[in-house]
Amino acid sequence: MPDIAAVKAALANQRIETPSWGYGNSGTRFKVFAQAGVPRTPHEKLDDAAKVHEFTGIAPKVALHIPWDKVDDYAALSAYAKERGVELGTINSNTFQDDDYKFGSVCHPDPKVRRKALDHLLECVDIMDATGSKDLKIWLADGTNYPGQDDIVARQDRLAESLAAVYERLGDDQRLLLEYKFFEPAFYTTDVPDWGTSYMQCMKLGDKAQVVVDTGHHAPGTNIEFIVALLLREKKLGGFDFNSRFYADDDLMVGAADPFQLFRILHEVAKNGGFDPATNVAFMLDQCHNIEAKIPAVIRSVMNVQEATAKALLVDRAALSTAQAAGDVLTANSVIMDAYNTDVRPLLAEWREEQGLAADPVAAYAASGWQERIVAERVGGEQAGWGA
Repeated sequence: MPDIAAVKAALANQRIETPSWGYGNSGTRFKVFAQAGVPRTPHEKLDDAAKVHEFTGIAPKVALHIPWDKVDDYAALSAYAKERGVELGTINSNTFQDDDYKFGSVCHPDPKVRRKALDHLLECVDIMDATGSKDLKIWLADGTNYPGQDDIVARQDRLAESLAAVYERLGDDQRLLLEYKFFEPAFYTTDVPDWGTSYMQCMKLGDKAQVVVDTGHHAPGTNIEFIVALLLREKKLGGFDFNSRFYADDDLMVGAADPFQLFRILHEVAKNGGFDPATNVAFMLDQCHNIEAKIPAVIRSVMNVQEATAKALLVDRAALSTAQAAGDVLTANSVIMDAYNTDVRPLLAEWREEQGLAADPVAAYAASGWQERIVAERVGGEQAGWGA
């Protein structure tokens, strides 16, 4: 059986990045729902993220989204984060909320629009330089709605040309992380619809380009852990955007719809060295908390990843390998199921207390008074969020 001390040591090394936009207002395609106490500035988002880290102990990084988190002085914003015990992480680009991007951004047939999109991506690298961020994450809404609307291959050529320009601008210790999504908002062709397309583009760019796996960006029935295992094998898994879904890209709390799938994914991560800091896999949440309180939902999401990780670390790999080599299907499956069915909550509560944390982070946050404070103080101004 796995050594519990080793499991606890691995849990102590785990880091989960939270998204700045997860603290702002969000909603469905029809309505954005406002909540009291929501941040009005990037600084207030960092205040909330710092509370998540305070109560979980494993969420020290905050991803920014540009221009949603645009400020005049990024070095000052980075210093502000550090004063609160967190740091700025991945810089996420936005080439999907401008009228010019109606027919695409870096894949657009008009070179002037492509130039505008490219300039934004290069601006994001400048922000990385100012904040010390190592990762630029690119998700593109580019695609077509109708047959014949544009040339499929030409769009891939334009994509490759733009990504190459961004890649050339990166520093030695910076990465380009290319996300994929199989549909929406484009309904006929999507320019980066799957891990294979992202992998192909990243392979052409070089070692500093890697694939991002968003757990909500797959067709029903897709074996996501298979994709994760292959990308780890090829050293091309740059990171995760964790969320959960029932139908499409719902952006529900990670583990909400299918906790067994999350466990299976993290089992492959554990088995294939993805938790090794040298592998440099970025574990990030990408969620919108539309009807639930935001900070407790982020805390719960961090805990959900932590629980699935603990179960993955409890898999008896020696027994699993023996059963696999013997062709003992039932025993091999039972090794996996035994780990998944283990109640790891007492183990994690014990681990948190050993780290000087509350055994129940959600309850500790509720008792802290922070929610009441921000509701009382954040009055006036414009709340952060995205339009729909």
